[in-house]
Amino acid sequence: MLMQEIIRRKRDGQTLSVEEIRELIAALTNETMTEGQVAAFAMAVFFQGMSREETIALTLAMRDSGEILQWERTRPLCDKHSTGGVGDNVSLMLAPIAAACGLSVPMISGRGLGHTGGTLDKLQSIPGYQIMPSTEMLQKTIKDVGCAIIGQTSSLAPADRRLYAVRDVTATVDSIPLITASILSKKLAEGLDSLVLDVKFGNGAFMQKPDDAEALAKALVEVANGAGVRASAMLTDMNEPLADAAGNALEVVHCVEFLEGKKEGTRIETVTLAFAAEMLLQVGVVDSLEAGREKAKKAVTTGRALESFARMVHALGGPMDFVRHPQDHMFRAPFITAVTAPEAGYLAACDTRGIGLAIVELGGGRLRPSDEIDHRVGLDRILPLGTRVEKGEPIAYVHAADQESADRAAARVAGLYTLSDVPVLARPVVAKKIS
Repeated sequence: MLMQEIIRRKRDGQTLSVEEIRELIAALTNETMTEGQVAAFAMAVFFQGMSREETIALTLAMRDSGEILQWERTRPLCDKHSTGGVGDNVSLMLAPIAAACGLSVPMISGRGLGHTGGTLDKLQSIPGYQIMPSTEMLQKTIKDVGCAIIGQTSSLAPADRRLYAVRDVTATVDSIPLITASILSKKLAEGLDSLVLDVKFGNGAFMQKPDDAEALAKALVEVANGAGVRASAMLTDMNEPLADAAGNALEVVHCVEFLEGKKEGTRIETVTLAFAAEMLLQVGVVDSLEAGREKAKKAVTTGRALESFARMVHALGGPMDFVRHPQDHMFRAPFITAVTAPEAGYLAACDTRGIGLAIVELGGGRLRPSDEIDHRVGLDRILPLGTRVEKGEPIAYVHAADQESADRAAARVAGLYTLSDVPVLARPVVAKKIS
């Protein structure tokens, strides 16, 4: 069938067949479909949407456009995906925790997007760490260690890369069927048994409204289950930075401290253990979420999760003693300046997206895909909302390449907080589960 006929049918709101979708994705992959046709298809889906069956077919066709990883299955194969946020380094801790609990986690992650940090950018602050290992190296790391956090190779879901590049420049990114197929085509190419999804809402998330986040979560779960992978999602709050650090190297240091047991009682511990428990329950390693949380927490308190992280880093080219001396292996920003409270009160709210953009402006993110990242910069010692502060007391600390940038960022971040004379109620960080 001619590509323009498939595009016309979708433009007119008709349901595409599995064969039509496969034909379109094949043409997209082998580049017999023009850029204009790709853009027209993306716009047609943006306005007309796709049924559950169409989205499953699109996801599977995109998955099958490249390599599907093969594994020596000695343990359940699981992964997690997050829609992104500020100070969201859950993946760095979750993968080694899950590995220490008996799972295999081949976690394919991405770079920073807009105001959000990228897991790959964080890991690249570790000298020698290979984010794009060979398939053989990846398989060996999974077999020997149990987890590997890497980037998408050129052989995995190549149709997604071309379609996403066009969506990015044609204002068609915000389409739930296209988002769903993009996320899941790469995850399904890992050959997973199960998948957990962290769909964020709030002023630091791409889906700011809870209803929009829930719609995306339901689509992801339905399509993943329809494609044969057990999946569930949780809606999590991104109205403030998740960790007390935001910025690439700073979040890696935070990860090590977390796995050393130094972040007990925090919002990020709640989220990380919740996802670990869900992963373990999905594949029958535990029979309840409470048992899963206990098992995951024990992996941290016994040091087994930290050992898994250390072994993963070394297996993928990083220093053998990285977890013992992380600061010795990473460059540190030469200028550190406090973000001070402009008045006394309780930290009641913050512009989380603005905090992410302040880090981008420091050099910790990209304005263009070709931009180099300064892995040293960011914020740490960020106080959680609800904390009582006095005027002039530090809310956080800026790490910057020069004093002028540090002062500018400190002033900007201070202005992103709202203070209250009365205590504020804490919001649950995990708002809802979708299964």
